Amino acid sequence: MLIREKIEKKEKLILIPEASFSSKTIGRQRNEESDPIRTSFMIDRDRIIHSKSFRRLKHKTQVYIRTFGDHYRTRLTHTLEVNQIGKTIGKGIGLNEDLIEAIAMGHDIGHVPFAHSGEQVLNELVPGGFKHNKNSVRVLTKIEKNGKGLNLTKEVLDGVLNHSGFGNPKMNAFTLEGQVVKYSDKIAYVNHDIDDSIRAGILKPQDIPENCTKILGKTNSERIDTLVKDCIYKTIENIREGIVYVSLSDEIFEALNELRNFMFEKVYLGDALKVEREKAKFVLKQVFKYFYTKPDKMPKFYRNIVEKEGLIRGVSDYISGMSDDYCLMLFNNIYIPKIVLY
Repeated sequence: MLIREKIEKKEKLILIPEASFSSKTIGRQRNEESDPIRTSFMIDRDRIIHSKSFRRLKHKTQVYIRTFGDHYRTRLTHTLEVNQIGKTIGKGIGLNEDLIEAIAMGHDIGHVPFAHSGEQVLNELVPGGFKHNKNSVRVLTKIEKNGKGLNLTKEVLDGVLNHSGFGNPKMNAFTLEGQVVKYSDKIAYVNHDIDDSIRAGILKPQDIPENCTKILGKTNSERIDTLVKDCIYKTIENIREGIVYVSLSDEIFEALNELRNFMFEKVYLGDALKVEREKAKFVLKQVFKYFYTKPDKMPKFYRNIVEKEGLIRGVSDYISGMSDDYCLMLFNNIYIPKIVLY
C-alpha cells in the first residue's frame, strides 16, 4: 500500500462524515497522476507555500504601512496565524487539516501592496472593481508558474474565493474546511490588529468595548481561546442537528462583529492612520498611472497579458503582485530626482 493510500485510509478513520476526504476530491482543472506520498490537498498546500506570490507576502502590509518594528504583523504572519487557528478549529470538529492549511496559505495571496488602502485604489481604477479574494484565485490559476497556474483542487480554490464576506450567507465555501478558514481569518485579524494597535499607541486596552471584553475576554489570547472553542462547539452542535454549517453562537458572533466594527471605526478607517493611508494611495495611483501610459516598461509576462486580456488587466496584475517595498522602490525610481554630479 502506498503511503498516500495509508493517509487517505487514516482520514476515513478519524474525520467526521461531513469532512472533505482527499480520496474524494472533485479534482483539478488538469488531471494529474496521484502522488505516492502526498494526498491531493497536501500537494496544494506545498505548491502554494513554494510559490513566488506566497514569498512576497512577507513584504506586504497587514495594517501598519512601512513600520520597522519587528513585532507588527505582515500579510505573511497573518496567514500563519489564520492557518494555526483554522487547524485547531478543524481538528476539534474532525475536519481535514490539510485542506484547511492549503486554503489558509492561499487565502490572501492576491492582496495588493499597502493593505486595504491599496485594494481601494485598484477597486476605483479597475472597471468592475477589484477584490483581493477573486484576485487570489487569479494568481493561483493564471499568474503563477508563468501563466500556467498551480492547478489546485476545486475545494482549495473555492475556499480561497469565499473566505471574505463575513456575515454574508451567500458567500460561503461548499466545504466545512473552507468555512473554517473564513471564521479563522476574522478571528485572527481582529485580535492581532488590536494587539498591533495597542503596540503602536493608537489604542489602549481600556478602549476596547466593555461588552466585548466581558463576553470574549480581556486579553488577545483569552479572546482567541473563547472564539475558537465556541466555533468548535457550535459547529459540532449544528452538525448533530443536521445543519452542516460552521458558525459561532449568536452571543459570540455579535461580540466579534461589534469588535470588528470597532476596529473599522477606530483603526482601519479612523483618523489615526488617515495620513499614511492617503500617502500609500498616492504612491499606488502614480505607479499605476506610469505603467498604464507606458506598458512597455512592464516585464514581458505582463505585456503578454496586456496583449491577450487588455491594458487594465495587465497593469492591475503587475501592480497587485507587488510588495510594499517594491512598489515604493519603483515610485522612487520613476518620480524622485536623482543626484547628478558634474
